[in-house]
Amino acid sequence: MPGTNDRFDGKRVLADLNALRAIGAYRTGVHKPTFSEPHLRSLDWLAARLPEAELVAAIDGIGNVFGTSAKAGPKLLAGSHLESQNHAGWLDGPLGVIYALEAARVINPDPGIHGAVEVASWCDEEGHFGSFLGSRSYAGAVSEADIDAARDRSGDRTLRQALQDAGFAGRPRVTAEAGRHIGYLEAHIEQGDTLESSGLKVGIVTSIVGIWQYRITFTGAQNHAGTTRMAVRKDAGLALARFCVAIDDSFPALCGPRTVWTTGRITLDPGAPSVIPGSAEMLFQIRDDNPAVIERLEQQLRRMAAEVTAQGRSAVQVERIRTGVPATMTSAFQDAIEAASAACAGGKSIRMPSGAGHDAQVLATIMPAAMLFVPSIGGISHHWSENTDDADIVTGAEVFVETCRRLLAG
Repeated sequence: MPGTNDRFDGKRVLADLNALRAIGAYRTGVHKPTFSEPHLRSLDWLAARLPEAELVAAIDGIGNVFGTSAKAGPKLLAGSHLESQNHAGWLDGPLGVIYALEAARVINPDPGIHGAVEVASWCDEEGHFGSFLGSRSYAGAVSEADIDAARDRSGDRTLRQALQDAGFAGRPRVTAEAGRHIGYLEAHIEQGDTLESSGLKVGIVTSIVGIWQYRITFTGAQNHAGTTRMAVRKDAGLALARFCVAIDDSFPALCGPRTVWTTGRITLDPGAPSVIPGSAEMLFQIRDDNPAVIERLEQQLRRMAAEVTAQGRSAVQVERIRTGVPATMTSAFQDAIEAASAACAGGKSIRMPSGAGHDAQVLATIMPAAMLFVPSIGGISHHWSENTDDADIVTGAEVFVETCRRLLAG
């Protein structure tokens, strides 16, 4: 195929992905929480493969895996992550790591290509201890105090303890070396159905949404469920439920065309059927690539909270606990993906925003960055049934390798 290096091996790409799939297998997917035994085995597996691409392997003090090259010329950084959500899919993350590994195996030994692909596996993109933990550390945005404060969302283990258990404590954390890389390239499954439903093979990411997360708390009055009349109750759980409905009623008139919002967790205290909840909490998230839209929706949340509080049945507090700035992908890198798609995928590509967060948005704060998507069957992700057709995986890998070659060629 024009522009495709004859060292490219699609069967090798599939074999690598299936080897990682076998580590921590769960039904047709995987279960690899950050710093779990299957995750750590996956990191070691990758480190053992990197010399095949003429790369020196190292795992740093936050659990990032790096493959670095001594080859002369420009360096392109590429990668993704190897941990998973709980009981989730086999391609979310590993696809991008294996594409990067394959590009390095093809390009780095080639004397006709000036420069090299370096590989990174970023730790905890999935947020078990803190979203984009590894890439943010590389970008210099994780302090020692942040590490001290982080805990596993699924248990009580601190990040410090997890690093100690993994054998990473005491190792230095690698941070970006200014000017080392011409940029960063990441591949990922789409996690939606745009490509599949349109018969397309490659998505060229134009932007990655920002993610804003909130903790909304409701304070009423805990009391006996059998003896407290309905007319005088101050039920925090009921206030929360009504607030959720009010969000869905009011947001559509204020949101943008691609805004999404989700209530991810609801807790009632004390959570007993014979006790009226005295307090309640919801974790709430808004995603959009326009900060002005998010600001408008946040103002609406705060207006609603003030109105409920003024009614006297329940006090409502809105606390923003995460701010995610949207990222625009570098236009010249998008052009390179499009040209590679024309050469290797019959031009079956489309430029599209990403509704999910990715490490590329962190890397975009310190260097040029871009992403390409491959189709997801049924648009399913974050579930063990997540899948992509083998032929689409191989086509995407060819496009990725060719994109790397074009970027290094300048």
